[in-house]
Amino acid sequence: MDLFLFSMVVIIYTLAMVGNTAMVFLIWADAQLHTPMYFLLSQLSFLDIFFTSVTVPKMIAGFLFGWTSISFVGCGAQMFFFMFLGAAECLLLALMAYDRYVAICNPLHYPSLMSHQTCLLMVAASWLGGSINASIQTALTLQFPNCGSRRITHFFCEVPSLLRLACADTAAYERLLFVTGVVVLLVPIVFITTSYALILAAVLGMHSVEGRQKALATCSSHLTVVNLFYGPLVYTYMLPASYHSPGQDDVVSIFYTVLTPMLNPVIYSLRNKEVTGAMKKVIGKCGVGRTA
Repeated sequence: MDLFLFSMVVIIYTLAMVGNTAMVFLIWADAQLHTPMYFLLSQLSFLDIFFTSVTVPKMIAGFLFGWTSISFVGCGAQMFFFMFLGAAECLLLALMAYDRYVAICNPLHYPSLMSHQTCLLMVAASWLGGSINASIQTALTLQFPNCGSRRITHFFCEVPSLLRLACADTAAYERLLFVTGVVVLLVPIVFITTSYALILAAVLGMHSVEGRQKALATCSSHLTVVNLFYGPLVYTYMLPASYHSPGQDDVVSIFYTVLTPMLNPVIYSLRNKEVTGAMKKVIGKCGVGRTA
């Protein structure tokens, strides 16, 4: 069983790294993809590269060599970067929904509303929000005294699993965790839902069938990524502890730490003619270079 899990995790992690790295490279290399939408998409892939690398290499080493221990400092660092990158991705997905809203509902004002400076501020805001969230939750989680064997039935240091080791009353902190979840998860979800409700109304009013299909294809890709990422996080960080079990938490954590980062570039590339066109051009250039 361990060999099977090890093989699956290695394959999925490799695909996630290759897919997201290729997406960043394509967007950087092709001038036609130098637009706000693809800039934000490259940042999403960039975040996914590091987000999955925070936990998966340690997980792979555990399967391969049986390394199941981690130092207190290492656990804190792993939890901080996991929370930091996860929250930053949540905020970035909401900002990507705003980009699609402006592009479809206010196309004449798109160049001014989504300037390069605005895009940089959006990315900086998502990174800042993620770092603040991670700093608060990591500091509060690690302050609780641990008891027992200090062993967690989980693949990595995550807040819900660490709280099970606490010898103190964590009820107040769990309420704070819920409030943080509302800010980091539910507020962006409401923002995304509102943006896409307005987008849907605008798309249904379009006279061009081709324009409607292109808008729906782009937006459906983004909504698919949003559902894959937010769903497991809402389960993990917003449902009360009584609804959790170690086995379920393991499956859910594997989903959003490994599977979702692997699927993101696939979802965006397969349903996007501009990305597939850029990929064909790069492959064509490589083929010409080998022939020469």
